[in-house]
Amino acid sequence: MSSALERLKKSVSMKPQRKAVELPDGSEFEYWMTPLTLAERSRAQKQAKSDDATDFALQLLVSKATDENGARLFNAGDLAELRNALPANVVEALMLQLLADDAGEDEDLDPKPSQENYEETDS
Repeated sequence: MSSALERLKKSVSMKPQRKAVELPDGSEFEYWMTPLTLAERSRAQKQAKSDDATDFALQLLVSKATDENGARLFNAGDLAELRNALPANVVEALMLQLLADDAGEDEDLDPKPSQENYEETDS
């Protein structure tokens, strides 16, 4: 394995992180998830079988949400109930947290532009 790849792998934690969403009754729904990999994202997109963002987010929720011991909280058979048996705001809160976390991971990275990307201009 290349030293660059090793350095990248050592710089991140793939350990499950605790997530929680407040439910309408005031209780807390707690779950854990590991950071989303490109392979997991691609798999969820394929399983969604459409370009619909809700289908994609539901697939991610089902595949990524676990309990503190790593056991999945949902299975593919729960998709219909997640869509139909719960208020949209409850399921959306879970999905948005999951998606925001995925988008937020990029914010930790601080790309440094190289000098060759700058063109000198005469003012």
